[in-house]
Amino acid sequence: MRILVTGGAGFIGSNFVRYMLDTYPAYRIVNLDLLSYAGNLENLAGIESRENYRFVRGDIGDRVLLEELFSPGLDAVVNFAAESHVDRSIEDPAHFLKTNVVGTQALLEAARRHGAPRFLQVSTDEVYGSLGAEGRFTETSLLAPNSPYSASKAAADLLVRAYGKTYGLPVLVTRCSNNYGPYQFPEKLIPLFITNALANEPLPVYGDGRYVRDWIHVRDHCMAVDRVLHRGEAGEVYNVGADEERTNLEITDLILRALDKPPTLIRHVKDRPGHDRRYAIDSTKIRERLGWCPQTSFLDGMHRTVRWYVDNEPWWRKIKSGEYRRYYERMYGSP
Repeated sequence: MRILVTGGAGFIGSNFVRYMLDTYPAYRIVNLDLLSYAGNLENLAGIESRENYRFVRGDIGDRVLLEELFSPGLDAVVNFAAESHVDRSIEDPAHFLKTNVVGTQALLEAARRHGAPRFLQVSTDEVYGSLGAEGRFTETSLLAPNSPYSASKAAADLLVRAYGKTYGLPVLVTRCSNNYGPYQFPEKLIPLFITNALANEPLPVYGDGRYVRDWIHVRDHCMAVDRVLHRGEAGEVYNVGADEERTNLEITDLILRALDKPPTLIRHVKDRPGHDRRYAIDSTKIRERLGWCPQTSFLDGMHRTVRWYVDNEPWWRKIKSGEYRRYYERMYGSP
């Protein structure tokens, strides 16, 4: 198979590229990434010389470039490319619409024009909005996004659906819960708190810290995308979750204990606007129909993740400087 992976230099995308090259050594992977602030070629160190791998720097909205990439023929497109940080979407919604909506449409149009046999849109459980204390999101839950980021992803999902219904493009959508693991950009909660704790800097906890997310290790997510890509039914949506609900305070406490750091590092900060209280995923469909299930328990996955950031300090030290640092200080203030 020849697969175009977009956003393959980001956190989840780079883990997926590595996973696919290891799992299917006969496949050819083309990785298209703009290398915006969260895209990092160091996430792919060691695979650049593989004969079945090619990196292309570019925008999914560049229709001329897409024509060039699609012309030789593709067996599948897996779209990870997206602006994904809620706080940044509150600061600059237009940028998220450009990438997540207009960019996805350009990619869909190229896939339609060239008759791509599979188009897999990697989405998020945030398109469903917020849950109360009970219940879980299913694939038939209403889309009720509460941030510019999640609204842009919901719009992209609906475009994907429309291309399937209107043009017969063989589309699939996965909606996953919160990921964690190696190579995650340190603006997200888990790598931010690990790296801050290692540097003895405050851990900025939004509001009361009792916001709940369902956490999944990134490799389990990659395995789910692989399963949907190969076995999923065109036109279907598949929720991906690990049934590992934790509050932000639980995560914070776990990280501090793992690194033997004091709870005095916790600093409660002003809550962000429209903060969803709880997400939880019902992944019965992908488990029963496609035989996927997560392999990594949360405690084991977190232990390995903390160890990865301890062992890869040069990677995150370089990131937590320059533009990232200026953004961090705008959001949370100086340490």
